[in-house]
Amino acid sequence: MQGVGFRPFVYRLAHRHRLDGSVCNRTGEVEVVVQGEPRAVAAFARDVICTAPPLAAPRVALDEPWRVDQSLRGFLIAPSETGHAARIFVPADQFMCDDCWRELEDPHDRRHRYPFINCTQCGPRYTLIERLPYDRPNTTLAKFALCVDCEREYRDPLDRRYHAEPIACPRCGPQIELCERDGSVRTAREAALERALELLFAGAALAVKGVGGYHLMCDAKNEGAVRALRLRKRRPDKPLAVMFPRRGADGLAAVREEVTPTESEAALIGSPARPIVLVTRNPGSRLAPSIAPGLAEIGAFLPYSPLHQLLLEGFGGPLVATSGNLSGEPVITDETMAQERLTPMVDAFLHHDRPIARPADDSVCRSIAGRLRRLRIGRGLAPLEIDLAFDVPQPLLGVGAHLKNCVALAWERRAVVSPHIGTLESPRALAIFERTIEDLQRLYAVRAARVACDAHPGYASTRHAVRMGLPLTRIWHHHAHAGALAAEWPHARNWLVFTWDGVGLGEDGTLWGGETLAGSPGRWSRVATFRPFRLPGGDQAAREPWRTAASLCWEIGREPGELPPESQLLQRAWASRLNTPWSTAVGRLFDAAAALVLGIVRTSYEAQGPMQLEAIATPAAEAPALPVTFEAGGLLRADWAPLIDVLCDATRSAAERAGHFHDVLARTILLVAEGERAKGGDFAVGLAGGVFQNRRLTDAAQRLLEQKGFRVHLAEALPCNDAGIAFGQIVEAAAAGVAR
Repeated sequence: MQGVGFRPFVYRLAHRHRLDGSVCNRTGEVEVVVQGEPRAVAAFARDVICTAPPLAAPRVALDEPWRVDQSLRGFLIAPSETGHAARIFVPADQFMCDDCWRELEDPHDRRHRYPFINCTQCGPRYTLIERLPYDRPNTTLAKFALCVDCEREYRDPLDRRYHAEPIACPRCGPQIELCERDGSVRTAREAALERALELLFAGAALAVKGVGGYHLMCDAKNEGAVRALRLRKRRPDKPLAVMFPRRGADGLAAVREEVTPTESEAALIGSPARPIVLVTRNPGSRLAPSIAPGLAEIGAFLPYSPLHQLLLEGFGGPLVATSGNLSGEPVITDETMAQERLTPMVDAFLHHDRPIARPADDSVCRSIAGRLRRLRIGRGLAPLEIDLAFDVPQPLLGVGAHLKNCVALAWERRAVVSPHIGTLESPRALAIFERTIEDLQRLYAVRAARVACDAHPGYASTRHAVRMGLPLTRIWHHHAHAGALAAEWPHARNWLVFTWDGVGLGEDGTLWGGETLAGSPGRWSRVATFRPFRLPGGDQAAREPWRTAASLCWEIGREPGELPPESQLLQRAWASRLNTPWSTAVGRLFDAAAALVLGIVRTSYEAQGPMQLEAIATPAAEAPALPVTFEAGGLLRADWAPLIDVLCDATRSAAERAGHFHDVLARTILLVAEGERAKGGDFAVGLAGGVFQNRRLTDAAQRLLEQKGFRVHLAEALPCNDAGIAFGQIVEAAAAGVAR
């Protein structure tokens, strides 16, 4: 109920029901005291829940017995209190609401075409809060003194901008400024917007400061402009998100000209979170071919800030809107760093002087297994609150994984997961990681007493956890995947979870990624895996899929076909077992399949090969599951060897081979699940790990499992990839009793 206009809503509701009393923000909880006729009080109690503001989600925490207090006269909004035990909720950033949109378009409104229009129902939150309670002096807007008109709106409980903390107008609020690449020309306000549009029409690329950081923007239909941006950003292949102008009854007319969203995808694109949603591209799309090379989907989203709305409306067509950062780093938030790091990539900068307290990249979602799943949580969705089905008496911090890092903080029966941070390889990423850990604890007024980390000693997150000096619990990577999923579905007591991903350190010291775990949080056991294979060059195999493809062929005595010149040296290293760690990772099997089917030698972004393999896959003749054998101790091993002949069969089309690969893996999941069921016992089946971002595989696996009567669950609140690891670490550490 923080930052959504809840107190003025209660004030107006109390007046409507003619009640006396007060409403007060008590650092995370809103205390409401009312006095009046019993029927009016009952009606108020019903309406305060049922007719709350759209962004609010009020719950009654304590319902005091009725009593008469003759001292209550009238109804007032009391000043925020900070002396009580914190029950803090940090609001996520919000999109521009319809009321503000109408004012933005109204020539007679004093905020007409003002790029920072907002009200209690919309605008930035998480990215401008410096401390709590959420009052204007505690935000990055504190330096902007309100003009007379804004002050009046801010103080009037009957105004929709009452205590809208980011309130601003052209007279007293932040302003935009356009700076040419060489810094020679600076224009402000409306002239800056006009110059920005002029440059975009001319095919230029702009760095535009938004809500949570900078976007790099250019004409999404101009192939030359898109290719130039790719070249300058050194991003040759990774798909680019496209922001569409808001048009039509539901705002999606321009979106539908280029992509075909389902009903649920359309609803999500237009939802308050305004995430990027992966949607199937239309055959006749006029978007530049290099927007998403080799893929059938486009990441589409709508303007969520008034500045974006003005740009898209003025341009009249879709714009590329990709993160303004160096590859793998968090999005850049301040003007000085943008000028230093982004100048080689753009022709001009559209800055503004509203400071961003912390970065928040755009959220990303995709339809998988009949539901819309989150691939990245950021602006609009995070910080993400998760109610726990267990107690965490001592505050516990989960520092997450090395890739797609998020961190999580848990206490009592609450967990909070941070927005996406990224890969922890650059100094800036590490600095944001450490700052996010500190921010979460400071904003929620909770200091971690214990910390949980990945068992891999080489992860930057693990090294930081060690340096913190707190009691430490190391959690196996795939246990964290399974635990995160299980905690989202607490009604299921026993699980069979397929934890398929790239690689993560396993209990036997090898690199797991094709494991099936049975049990529940705190008591997982590995019941199935894949035939191990070696990764020539270690981590390099993830960036050069031909290495894994060659290794699989060498393992079964088959010639892998044409290989790069360095293959002879690599084969000698493989034969000598030099820097060739063992792995069971299905993610690496996908890499190898992409190399054998599509001829992909090297990739420029994570999962490039698997994504392109999925994009071309077509239904194949019914494929059998992989052969399985029982190893010592009852461990089931699936043998990938029969896949190699099919993947190398040039008499079949690439699309058919890709489809066969997906279907074989889906049927192998069913075979393992049926084998476990035959042992007796009841369990839910979980699909966890980054491989299950693959819709082709996951849809097929879910369908096969449900046809055989299995209950199948996937992550919904959190991504199934490594973004959920921090939460899984908390679940596993708590289950092991380290938080008690």
